Amino acid sequence: MWNWFILMLILFCMFYSSKSSSVRHFPSDFMWGVGSSAYQIEGGWNADDKGESIWDYLTHNRPDKIDDHTNGDITADSYHQWRRDVQMVRELHVSTYRFSLSWPRILPNGYMNHVSNAGIKYYSNLIDELLKYNITPMVTIFHWDLPQRLQELGGWTNPEIIPLFKDYARLVLELFGDRVKTWTTINEPWHICEHGYDVEYNAPSYNFPGIPAYLCGHNLLKAHAEVVHMYRAEFQQRQGGRIGITVDTSWQEPRNRNNPDDLEASERTMQFYLGWFAHPIFSRHGNYPKVMIERIRNLSKQQGFGERSRLPEFTTEEIHRIRGTSDFFGINSYTSFLVSPNDHNNSAGFPIPSYNHDVGVVFDQNGVDWPSSGSEWLRVDPKGMYHLLKWIHREYNAPMIIITENGVSDRGGLADYARVDYYNLYLSAVLDAIEDGVNVRGYISWSLMDSYEWKAGYREKFGLYHVDFNSPQRTRTPKISARVYANICKTNAIDWSYRPELNEQQLQAAARLPAESVARTNSAATLSWSCTLSLLLLLLLARHC
Repeated sequence: MWNWFILMLILFCMFYSSKSSSVRHFPSDFMWGVGSSAYQIEGGWNADDKGESIWDYLTHNRPDKIDDHTNGDITADSYHQWRRDVQMVRELHVSTYRFSLSWPRILPNGYMNHVSNAGIKYYSNLIDELLKYNITPMVTIFHWDLPQRLQELGGWTNPEIIPLFKDYARLVLELFGDRVKTWTTINEPWHICEHGYDVEYNAPSYNFPGIPAYLCGHNLLKAHAEVVHMYRAEFQQRQGGRIGITVDTSWQEPRNRNNPDDLEASERTMQFYLGWFAHPIFSRHGNYPKVMIERIRNLSKQQGFGERSRLPEFTTEEIHRIRGTSDFFGINSYTSFLVSPNDHNNSAGFPIPSYNHDVGVVFDQNGVDWPSSGSEWLRVDPKGMYHLLKWIHREYNAPMIIITENGVSDRGGLADYARVDYYNLYLSAVLDAIEDGVNVRGYISWSLMDSYEWKAGYREKFGLYHVDFNSPQRTRTPKISARVYANICKTNAIDWSYRPELNEQQLQAAARLPAESVARTNSAATLSWSCTLSLLLLLLLARHC
C-alpha cells in the first residue's frame, strides 16, 4: 500500500514535470501586451490644470478608507516618467500597451467647456512614443477616475452621465483615433457599480446596498452603447479601428461538483457577476440575464418595493441598441472562488436588500489548496481560467476574446518566481482553452509596474517592474518575471525551463532595497520545483522503507 502511494505521487510529479518542462507555442498571430491605468501610475494629481477625480477626493478626505492611508498623488510619477514607461514596454517585447485616459486630466470638471491642452499633449506624446517603436496603443476611455464634479451630480446613477460620457469620448476619438486602433470604453463596470455604490470599497465609496449599483450599471451600459454607435457611425470607417468593453469576473467554482445545488449556484453567480454587463451586449437576445431579472423582481416585491423592481428595465429599443456593441470580448480575471447556495434564512448575513443577497450564494476560498498571493482575495487556480474561457465561449456563441488583465500580487521583491509560475500556469490554461476551440486572440499582463492598488494602497505589488516609491525619480527595475514574460512574448511560447537568476543590474538595484524585499517571495511556490523536491524526498523515503 505504501509503495503504491509513493508510486502515485511520483507519477503525479513526473506528469507535471513533463508538462512544466515542455515548450508550448501560441498561434503565430497571438497578441501580447501589458497594461496599466491612469490613476494608478500617473501621479501629477493637480499638475497643470488637471481636475479632481473621485479617487483624489476620497483619498484626501477619507484616508481611513485606504488600507495604508496613502493616495495616488505621485505614485509611479508616469506623468513625468512616461518615456521610461515606453522603454519598459519595449524591453518586454510586447506588441500592445494598454493604458487609460484620465477624464479629469482632459476635461478638468468633466464638461467640454474646459479642455486641458496639457492633458491632451501628455497623452499625444505617449501615443507617439509608442508608435515610434511599433507598439500598438490599446486605450481605455474610462478606468474608474470620474471627475469629482460629476460625482456631485450623482455620478453613474444620474442619466445625465450618458451624454457627458459621449461628449468626452467624442473628443478623445477625434484627438487620438487617427493613431489609436483599439479602444475600450469602460473598464470593469461591475467594480465601478457594486464596489463603488453598494459596499463602500472603491470610490465614491457609498454604503447603499441593493439600489444605486443597479442604477449605475443601467446608465453605464447605455453610455457604453452610445459611444460605440457614435464611433461606428462617425469614426470607424475612416480611422480603421475597433472598439469594445472590458468586463471582469472570477471563476465561480461549485464547492462540490457532484452537488446539483452547488452547480446551480455557480451558474447563477456567473450570470449575476459576468452576465450583468456581458449579457446585454454579447447574448443573442440582449437584456439582463433572465435569472437576474426574475430574482431581483421577486425579492423586491417581497421586500416591500411594490411592483417595481430594484433592477431598472430596458425598453425594447434600448435592448436592441445595446446588443452587439463590442467588436471583441475583453475579460479581466485573476482568481476563483468556491460557491454554494445561501440558505433561506440568509445565514451568510448579507444586508437586505443588497446585490449579494440577490445573488444568493456564499463565496469563499476555504478548503482548497490554491496557493495564496499578496492579496487576500487572490488565490492561484489556473484551471479556473480554463473553465471561465470555456464558459464565455459557450454562453456567448464563441466571441473573439482578448484577456485584457491577468496577473498576481505579492508584497514586494525582485526574485518573484511565484509570479513566474503564475504566468506559466495561467498561460498554459489559456493555451489549453485555445486548443479546445476557444477564440482567444490576445493576452495583456497586469501590470507593467508596481503602482497604487486602489483600496490596498501600496501594500500589494502586481508589477513586472519594481518601483522605488522612496526615490524622487521613482526608479524602475525589472523583476525576474519581467525577463520571463519578455521571453514568452519574444518566443511566442511558454518555456518552463527558463528561470533566470538576478542579473547584475537587478543585484545592484537589490542592494539599494530593504533586505527583506530582495528575496521575498509569497507562498505560491513553484509547482515544478515542489514536485521535484517531493520526488526526491519520496525516493529517499522509499529507499529506507
